[in-house]
Amino acid sequence: MARKTRKQSTRRVNPNDNGNGHGEPLIEERAVREQPLAAYLEREYRRYAIDTILDRALPDARDGLKPVQRRILYAMYEMGLAHTGPTRKSARVVGDTLGKFHPHGDSSVYDAMVRMAQDFSMLHPLVDGQGNFGSADGDSAAAMRYTEARLTALGELMLADIRQDTVDWQDNFDGSLQEPVVLPARFPNLLVNGSSGIAVGLAQRILPHNLGEVCDALVYVARRWKTRGRITVRQLQRWIPGPDLPTGGLLYRYRSDGETRTDMIAQAYATGSSTLVSEAKAEVREIGGGRAAIIVTELPFQVLKNTILERVAADKARFTGIADVRDESDYHGMRVVFELTRGVDPQDVLERLLAGTQMRASLSYSAMALVRVGGVAQPECLSLRDLLVRFIEHRLDVIVRRSRHELERARARLHIVEGLLVALDDIDAVVAIIRRSQRAETARNNLVRRLKITEAQAAAILEMPLKRLASLERRRLAEERDALAARVDELEGLLASRSAQLEVVIEETREIKARYAEPRRTVIVDGEAGQEAAALEDLTEAA
Repeated sequence: MARKTRKQSTRRVNPNDNGNGHGEPLIEERAVREQPLAAYLEREYRRYAIDTILDRALPDARDGLKPVQRRILYAMYEMGLAHTGPTRKSARVVGDTLGKFHPHGDSSVYDAMVRMAQDFSMLHPLVDGQGNFGSADGDSAAAMRYTEARLTALGELMLADIRQDTVDWQDNFDGSLQEPVVLPARFPNLLVNGSSGIAVGLAQRILPHNLGEVCDALVYVARRWKTRGRITVRQLQRWIPGPDLPTGGLLYRYRSDGETRTDMIAQAYATGSSTLVSEAKAEVREIGGGRAAIIVTELPFQVLKNTILERVAADKARFTGIADVRDESDYHGMRVVFELTRGVDPQDVLERLLAGTQMRASLSYSAMALVRVGGVAQPECLSLRDLLVRFIEHRLDVIVRRSRHELERARARLHIVEGLLVALDDIDAVVAIIRRSQRAETARNNLVRRLKITEAQAAAILEMPLKRLASLERRRLAEERDALAARVDELEGLLASRSAQLEVVIEETREIKARYAEPRRTVIVDGEAGQEAAALEDLTEAA
């Protein structure tokens, strides 16, 4: 259907009407465009989809956070909820986030906050929750009026140096406050804690990874920064063999398709998209009397234990050979016992459990994230190398901006200290000038002329307390001047050298690994047959 344009007339009363309603009508003509409904809906829906992707569904590749998560953490930072301090009511955190930064409903904010506090959803939670924050069995969290929260140590590291001009800022929804566009993020949150979301026309899911392994990979890429484009997946898998899921379990590396085997983990890391298979950790034990039991201690990521138990109870014909099912889980961990009847092959029952329940489950991997291109955020599917490079680029930008901010402050303070030392060298003349001057402005101008100093230095001299006249105070000022001069030289050298900036990234990354790294929870196996851990020798290709 061709687009048509026609004129539409509207009648308005002349404001110069004489009051009898007989004024001259003013004719206003407006263009009304007619267009195909399908084309209009497609264009408007695409616009809505883009807004959803940018504002809600996808994380930023730099800090790994969606807007609601970033706003929660920043609101907690503003409230002073450090990991060493007391907790505050979750309702207060949600209220501050809603009122200042995220006016989209309290349930969405609280749900996002709860997830950041769950150690079965994140390898390293960013929020330290006190009270009932849900369970791996699918139990929901208590109402926000009952729970309390504060930042974890790693949650604080997401905001480290935020007041040192390290990130860009933008107006909040009503223009009354400023909020960060991205957090400084001292550790690679997107890879370590993962992310999942559904937007219009796409789904995103990045699985969690071991913090220590990711830190090693970051150091590896930073050491080869000039040739980063030639780093291969196999080289990176020396350090990151695969995802590390909060609930542990087994993760298959290969998928067999006839006579060929595909490395699904390598595919995920190379293309940013794949489907992995996770399996529960189960052990067969003899319990006496010729009977055996299957003991399950770990489940696939985001699989509910009750779902498996209900499935077994609902289909007893399929799961014959199971005499009893006991849930012995407690605060020490998960433990489900399947007692078998006498004479049953335990491996056969285990295989039926794996095939007929979610004890073996598929995990989609789609590394979609927002990437800034020319200052505009757009979704992009990222490889493992891309994710590591994007984070290092972000940290380099943070380090440069932090160093410039510190350099400006150090230079300003050095300038003042040098002026104070000049005044102390000729203190008698300074006192005489001040005593002769009737006003502070006159004294400042006279000091500038006599001592050949700047107005800022003169103002600092006028504000100098008398205790500075002591010889010990003068020595302290001289030591401060020397320390500031050395720091200025150091910062100028850092800003002039990309290799020095990369060394800072490496040093900070190693500090985080030394303090927060934990042993791997998920065991990577080659495939279903044998369930033997994958050897990494074939991944240790020379760099």
